[in-house]
Amino acid sequence: MAKLLLKLQRYFRRRPVRFFTLLALYLAAGSLVFLHSGFSGEPTVPGSPRSPAAAEGPGLPYLGVMQLSRGFKAAATMPAGARRHGAWFKSTSKEPSERGKSRDNGGPRSRALRGRSGREKEEDRARYIGCYEDNTRRRTLRGMSFFDYKKMTVFRCQDNCAERGYLYAGLEFGAECYCGHKIQASNASESECNMECKGERSNTCGGINRLSIYRLELAQESARRYGSAIFRGCFRRPENVSIALPASQLMLNMSVDKCVDFCTEKEFPLAALAGTTCRCGFPSTLFPLHEREDEQLCAHRCAAEEFESCGSADFLLVYQTQVQDNRCMDRRFLPSRAKQLVALASFPGAGNTWARHLIELATGFYTGSYYFDGSLYNKGFKGERDHWRSGRTICIKTHESGQKEIESFDSAILLIRNPYKALMAEFNRKYGGHIGFAAHAHWKGKEWPEFVANYAPWWATHTLDWLRYGKKVLVVHFEDLKRDLFVQLQRMVGLLGVPACEDRLLCVEGQKDGNFKRSGLRKLEYDPYTPEMRKTISGYIRTVDAALKLRNLSGVPEDYYPR
Repeated sequence: MAKLLLKLQRYFRRRPVRFFTLLALYLAAGSLVFLHSGFSGEPTVPGSPRSPAAAEGPGLPYLGVMQLSRGFKAAATMPAGARRHGAWFKSTSKEPSERGKSRDNGGPRSRALRGRSGREKEEDRARYIGCYEDNTRRRTLRGMSFFDYKKMTVFRCQDNCAERGYLYAGLEFGAECYCGHKIQASNASESECNMECKGERSNTCGGINRLSIYRLELAQESARRYGSAIFRGCFRRPENVSIALPASQLMLNMSVDKCVDFCTEKEFPLAALAGTTCRCGFPSTLFPLHEREDEQLCAHRCAAEEFESCGSADFLLVYQTQVQDNRCMDRRFLPSRAKQLVALASFPGAGNTWARHLIELATGFYTGSYYFDGSLYNKGFKGERDHWRSGRTICIKTHESGQKEIESFDSAILLIRNPYKALMAEFNRKYGGHIGFAAHAHWKGKEWPEFVANYAPWWATHTLDWLRYGKKVLVVHFEDLKRDLFVQLQRMVGLLGVPACEDRLLCVEGQKDGNFKRSGLRKLEYDPYTPEMRKTISGYIRTVDAALKLRNLSGVPEDYYPR
């Protein structure tokens, strides 16, 4: 054995290169084995959240101060397979992101050719029309729009527009999607649509003020005719009807579909059926849609549809079309640095993101955040990237509840929501993303009881801390905001010091849902709260109710009780 080792030693001493080569191969093989073992296991579920400070009993008037770290945020990922295709989708081919994997590094010309080849494969569901001019003041496609600066693809834009019944889908700046029923601009050179899609570099998604427009083929016609309009109610005819609803047409064979299609073609968000006359317009101070009448007053049979009502000359049956009301869609940063910092404070799950959406539409200014959430930025909340003290945003989202953090703000809108709903909403966000849902295993496992034990006392201390340390606090209940959006939003905008334009607020009412509304179709089939949980949470509700009334404010809404 000793002789063998001696021979090896002499061999490698004479040939050191071979020795180091073998050593490198050995280390490389070991690294590969290590990496393989690291990826072969099942993904792990993150542990339970960092517990807030221990709270005192639910019946005490003050539960202590709970602080949230500056970096509080959870990843908002959609569960796999959550994508839903519209009824128009007939092809069994893969999504565009999986096509055309081979790509060159050429310029705009080669990208346009690649995009064109991809379009030819999509002829069965959409047809490429061309590159068109666009203007931020007067859009070429004036329907719904959404942005995603990270994952935008041609297919995703087409899918969203087709599901909502639009005829055209247009992509701009690599990340912006616009829908519409009519193209209202002239053609541009194909070379000007030269920007790659953010989520699909093998395809072109418009350019700077240039739209790559597709016509969505006939497979989506059923989606446009049925279910695309939202019923708003029966309303008395306004006094100046020709001014309030400027477009009209006599339809002897009237039906809901015909009137909705007519107003959609005329690019109006409201379709009003008045017997044999179809009227179109916008919500306005002349026709605010706030005083609904008994639907029996509008129950006059349509001439073309036996089982549909078409209103009368005095009582109009109103539907909201898929045309987007653009009077409240423009947003920008504040022209000069804000003199005061206004907080939009809430417990997680209380509707802060929705309130930000409403405030941005109502004021025309971006809202900021104490944190940074990339998914919100990618969805159009441009103030998300600004430092919260930048002074460029109208108000600042925060979930903080410590004295030092609260006293950093000059005033605040405090949004309060029923704790039973807020806890479930935050649990869904934590385990399913902003518009996703927690899995059944999370509700039935240890995660839900631990979550309630940690977060329920924080719901109470959050409100108590802001009432105690806040300098100028406007309390808004989430339930009141849903029930009477116009009045509550007026109060919020008043605190922000921005003149409340009534027509703009009426526009917000028609665009109120935004991109972060969780679908109501998926609900738990059982009550996740145990009797012990309900007893504890009811104690927190009573504590908050007493604290509000102590400051001459209305207590919590009645629907918090009983549970």
